[in-house]
Amino acid sequence: MARRKLVAGNWKMHGLAADLGEISAVSIAAETAGADVALCLPATLIERAVRAAPGFAIGGQDVHQSDKGAHTGCVSAAMLIDAGASLTIVGHSERREAQGESDADVKAKAESALLAGLSVILCVGESDAVREAGDAVSTVSSQLDSSLPRGDVASAGVPDRLAVAYEPIWAIGTGKVPSIADIGEMHAALRERLKAAYGEAGEGVRILYGGSVKATNAAEIFGVDDVDGALVGGASLKTSDFLPIVEAAR
Repeated sequence: MARRKLVAGNWKMHGLAADLGEISAVSIAAETAGADVALCLPATLIERAVRAAPGFAIGGQDVHQSDKGAHTGCVSAAMLIDAGASLTIVGHSERREAQGESDADVKAKAESALLAGLSVILCVGESDAVREAGDAVSTVSSQLDSSLPRGDVASAGVPDRLAVAYEPIWAIGTGKVPSIADIGEMHAALRERLKAAYGEAGEGVRILYGGSVKATNAAEIFGVDDVDGALVGGASLKTSDFLPIVEAAR
Protein backbone atom coordinates (compact mmCIF):
# COMPACT_ATOMS: atom_id res chain seq x y z
CA MET A 1 0.00 0.00 0.00
CA ALA A 2 1.38 3.41 -0.96
CA ARG A 3 1.54 5.75 2.01
CA ARG A 4 2.71 9.35 1.72
CA LYS A 5 5.89 9.89 3.71
CA LEU A 6 5.86 12.03 6.86
CA VAL A 7 8.99 13.73 8.18
CA ALA A 8 8.46 15.33 11.58
CA GLY A 9 11.06 17.24 13.55
CA ASN A 10 11.13 17.07 17.34
CA TRP A 11 12.91 20.13 18.73
CA LYS A 12 12.74 18.84 22.32
CA MET A 13 13.85 21.58 24.79
CA HIS A 14 15.25 23.85 22.11
CA GLY A 15 13.80 26.91 20.41
CA LEU A 16 13.48 30.62 21.07
CA ALA A 17 12.08 33.56 19.12
CA ALA A 18 15.43 33.86 17.36
CA ASP A 19 14.80 30.47 15.74
CA LEU A 20 11.54 31.38 14.02
CA GLY A 21 13.44 31.98 10.78
CA GLU A 22 14.43 28.30 10.69
CA ILE A 23 10.78 27.30 11.04
CA SER A 24 9.70 29.67 8.29
CA ALA A 25 12.40 28.33 5.96
CA VAL A 26 11.30 24.73 6.56
CA SER A 27 7.67 25.65 5.91
CA ILE A 28 8.53 27.25 2.57
CA ALA A 29 10.55 24.22 1.47
CA ALA A 30 7.75 21.89 2.60
CA GLU A 31 5.38 23.36 0.02
CA THR A 32 7.18 21.44 -2.73
CA ALA A 33 8.62 18.60 -0.66
CA GLY A 34 6.55 15.73 -2.03
CA ALA A 35 6.06 14.55 1.56
CA ASP A 36 4.21 15.71 4.66
CA VAL A 37 6.46 17.79 6.92
CA ALA A 38 5.89 18.98 10.49
CA LEU A 39 7.82 20.45 13.42
CA CYS A 40 6.94 19.59 17.02
CA LEU A 41 8.06 22.50 19.18
CA PRO A 42 8.20 23.59 22.83
CA ALA A 43 4.79 24.86 23.94
CA THR A 44 6.22 28.35 24.44
CA LEU A 45 6.99 28.65 20.72
CA ILE A 46 3.91 27.09 19.10
CA GLU A 47 1.74 30.20 18.70
CA ARG A 48 4.60 32.31 17.33
CA ALA A 49 5.63 29.52 14.97
CA VAL A 50 2.09 29.26 13.60
CA ARG A 51 2.12 32.98 12.87
CA ALA A 52 5.57 32.77 11.26
CA ALA A 53 4.63 29.79 9.08
CA PRO A 54 0.89 29.94 8.30
CA GLY A 55 -0.54 26.72 6.95
CA PHE A 56 2.45 24.65 8.04
CA ALA A 57 1.99 21.74 10.46
CA ILE A 58 3.17 22.74 13.93
CA GLY A 59 2.85 20.31 16.81
CA GLY A 60 3.40 19.83 20.52
CA GLN A 61 5.76 17.34 22.12
CA ASP A 62 3.33 16.02 24.73
CA VAL A 63 -0.26 16.45 25.86
CA HIS A 64 -2.12 15.78 29.10
CA GLN A 65 -4.96 13.27 29.00
CA SER A 66 -7.37 15.56 30.90
CA ASP A 67 -9.28 18.40 29.29
CA LYS A 68 -8.45 20.75 32.17
CA GLY A 69 -7.77 20.68 35.89
CA ALA A 70 -5.18 20.89 38.65
CA HIS A 71 -2.22 19.70 36.58
CA THR A 72 0.52 22.24 37.12
CA GLY A 73 2.85 22.64 34.17
CA CYS A 74 0.81 20.42 31.83
CA VAL A 75 -0.84 21.30 28.52
CA SER A 76 -4.17 19.93 27.30
CA ALA A 77 -5.18 19.10 23.75
CA ALA A 78 -7.53 22.10 23.74
CA MET A 79 -4.62 24.37 24.72
CA LEU A 80 -2.45 23.02 21.90
CA ILE A 81 -5.24 23.58 19.41
CA ASP A 82 -5.87 27.06 20.81
CA ALA A 83 -2.20 27.87 20.18
CA GLY A 84 -2.53 26.66 16.58
CA ALA A 85 -1.04 23.16 16.81
CA SER A 86 -2.42 20.43 14.57
CA LEU A 87 -0.58 17.43 16.02
CA THR A 88 1.33 16.17 19.05
CA ILE A 89 3.86 13.55 20.01
CA VAL A 90 2.93 11.12 22.81
CA GLY A 91 4.98 8.45 24.53
CA HIS A 92 8.45 9.61 23.54
CA SER A 93 11.07 7.54 25.36
CA GLU A 94 12.34 10.66 27.10
CA ARG A 95 8.87 11.03 28.62
CA ARG A 96 8.50 7.33 29.39
CA GLU A 97 11.95 7.07 30.96
CA ALA A 98 12.41 10.44 32.70
CA GLN A 99 8.77 11.11 33.62
CA GLY A 100 7.74 7.52 34.35
CA GLU A 101 4.92 7.46 31.80
CA SER A 102 3.28 4.05 31.39
CA ASP A 103 1.69 2.51 28.33
CA ALA A 104 -1.68 3.28 29.91
CA ASP A 105 -0.71 6.95 30.25
CA VAL A 106 0.37 7.09 26.61
CA LYS A 107 -2.85 5.41 25.46
CA ALA A 108 -4.95 7.92 27.42
CA LYS A 109 -2.99 10.84 25.98
CA ALA A 110 -3.35 9.54 22.43
CA GLU A 111 -7.09 9.07 22.85
CA SER A 112 -7.54 12.53 24.36
CA ALA A 113 -5.59 14.17 21.54
CA LEU A 114 -7.45 12.31 18.79
CA LEU A 115 -10.81 13.07 20.39
CA ALA A 116 -9.94 16.77 20.43
CA GLY A 117 -9.01 16.72 16.73
CA LEU A 118 -5.22 16.58 16.86
CA SER A 119 -3.11 14.18 14.88
CA VAL A 120 -0.85 11.95 16.98
CA ILE A 121 2.65 10.52 16.63
CA LEU A 122 2.83 7.66 19.14
CA CYS A 123 6.36 6.57 20.05
CA VAL A 124 7.63 3.13 21.00
CA GLY A 125 11.14 1.72 21.34
CA GLU A 126 13.49 -0.56 23.24
CA SER A 127 16.55 -0.08 25.42
CA ASP A 128 20.02 -1.35 24.56
CA ALA A 129 19.67 -4.12 27.17
CA VAL A 130 16.44 -5.36 25.61
CA ARG A 131 18.00 -5.32 22.14
CA GLU A 132 21.08 -7.21 23.35
CA ALA A 133 18.86 -9.82 25.03
CA GLY A 134 17.11 -10.50 21.73
CA ASP A 135 13.74 -9.28 23.00
CA ALA A 136 13.39 -6.10 20.97
CA VAL A 137 10.57 -7.15 18.66
CA SER A 138 8.43 -8.80 21.33
CA THR A 139 8.97 -5.94 23.80
CA VAL A 140 8.16 -3.14 21.36
CA SER A 141 5.20 -5.04 19.91
CA SER A 142 3.76 -5.44 23.41
CA GLN A 143 4.43 -1.77 24.14
CA LEU A 144 2.51 -0.77 21.02
CA ASP A 145 -0.40 -3.08 21.82
CA SER A 146 -0.77 -1.48 25.25
CA SER A 147 -0.35 2.11 24.01
CA LEU A 148 -2.66 2.21 21.00
CA PRO A 149 -5.90 4.19 21.19
CA ARG A 150 -8.96 1.98 21.04
CA GLY A 151 -12.70 2.08 20.50
CA ASP A 152 -14.63 4.90 18.89
CA VAL A 153 -11.78 7.36 19.47
CA ALA A 154 -9.41 5.19 17.47
CA SER A 155 -11.91 4.70 14.69
CA ALA A 156 -12.16 8.46 14.27
CA GLY A 157 -8.40 8.89 14.05
CA VAL A 158 -7.14 5.80 12.22
CA PRO A 159 -5.41 5.86 9.83
CA ASP A 160 -5.46 9.53 8.84
CA ARG A 161 -4.51 11.11 12.16
CA LEU A 162 -2.38 8.43 13.82
CA ALA A 163 1.25 7.61 13.12
CA VAL A 164 3.58 5.32 15.07
CA ALA A 165 7.25 6.19 15.54
CA TYR A 166 9.72 3.41 16.25
CA GLU A 167 12.65 4.93 18.11
CA PRO A 168 15.21 2.54 19.59
CA ILE A 169 16.21 4.34 22.79
CA TRP A 170 19.87 3.44 22.36
CA ALA A 171 19.98 5.14 18.94
CA ILE A 172 18.52 8.51 19.97
CA GLY A 173 21.19 11.16 19.74
CA THR A 174 24.02 8.61 19.87
CA GLY A 175 24.86 8.29 16.19
CA LYS A 176 24.10 4.56 16.40
CA VAL A 177 21.53 3.18 13.99
CA PRO A 178 20.05 -0.35 13.78
CA SER A 179 20.88 -2.36 10.72
CA ILE A 180 18.55 -2.03 7.76
CA ALA A 181 17.47 -5.61 8.40
CA ASP A 182 16.64 -4.83 12.04
CA ILE A 183 14.62 -1.76 11.06
CA GLY A 184 12.73 -3.81 8.48
CA GLU A 185 12.02 -6.59 10.97
CA MET A 186 10.67 -4.17 13.57
CA HIS A 187 8.52 -2.17 11.17
CA ALA A 188 7.04 -5.37 9.73
CA ALA A 189 6.18 -6.56 13.23
CA LEU A 190 4.57 -3.22 14.11
CA ARG A 191 2.53 -3.32 10.90
CA GLU A 192 1.15 -6.71 11.95
CA ARG A 193 0.20 -5.32 15.37
CA LEU A 194 -1.55 -2.36 13.74
CA LYS A 195 -3.54 -4.67 11.47
CA ALA A 196 -4.42 -6.87 14.43
CA ALA A 197 -5.69 -3.80 16.30
CA TYR A 198 -7.44 -1.97 13.46
CA GLY A 199 -8.02 -4.47 10.67
CA GLU A 200 -7.62 -3.12 7.16
CA ALA A 201 -7.26 0.44 8.48
CA GLY A 202 -4.01 -0.64 10.13
CA GLU A 203 -2.43 -0.77 6.67
CA GLY A 204 -2.86 2.96 6.36
CA VAL A 205 -1.21 4.00 9.63
CA ARG A 206 2.23 5.43 8.93
CA ILE A 207 5.19 3.96 10.82
CA LEU A 208 8.10 6.36 11.18
CA TYR A 209 11.67 5.55 12.12
CA GLY A 210 13.54 7.74 14.60
CA GLY A 211 17.01 7.61 16.08
CA SER A 212 20.08 9.35 14.62
CA VAL A 213 18.40 9.97 11.26
CA LYS A 214 20.52 12.27 9.11
CA ALA A 215 21.05 13.23 5.49
CA THR A 216 23.61 10.49 4.93
CA ASN A 217 21.36 7.58 5.98
CA ALA A 218 17.82 8.85 5.38
CA ALA A 219 17.37 7.60 1.81
CA GLU A 220 18.47 4.08 2.70
CA ILE A 221 16.17 3.99 5.72
CA PHE A 222 13.22 5.36 3.73
CA GLY A 223 13.72 2.57 1.21
CA VAL A 224 12.84 -0.10 3.77
CA ASP A 225 9.35 -1.64 3.52
CA ASP A 226 6.91 -0.12 6.01
CA VAL A 227 9.16 2.84 6.80
CA ASP A 228 6.80 5.70 6.07
CA GLY A 229 8.99 8.60 7.15
CA ALA A 230 10.98 9.75 10.15
CA LEU A 231 10.78 11.44 13.53
CA VAL A 232 13.95 13.55 13.57
CA GLY A 233 15.56 15.01 16.68
CA GLY A 234 18.77 17.02 16.58
CA ALA A 235 18.97 17.18 12.80
CA SER A 236 15.64 19.05 12.68
CA LEU A 237 17.01 22.11 14.49
CA LYS A 238 18.82 23.50 11.46
CA THR A 239 17.27 23.87 8.02
CA SER A 240 20.54 22.84 6.39
CA ASP A 241 20.44 19.49 8.25
CA PHE A 242 16.70 18.86 8.10
CA LEU A 243 15.81 19.64 4.50
CA PRO A 244 18.09 16.97 2.98
CA ILE A 245 16.18 14.42 5.07
CA VAL A 246 12.89 15.82 3.78
CA GLU A 247 14.25 15.63 0.24
CA ALA A 248 15.22 11.98 0.77
CA ALA A 249 11.58 11.21 1.57
CA ARG A 250 10.67 11.80 -2.08
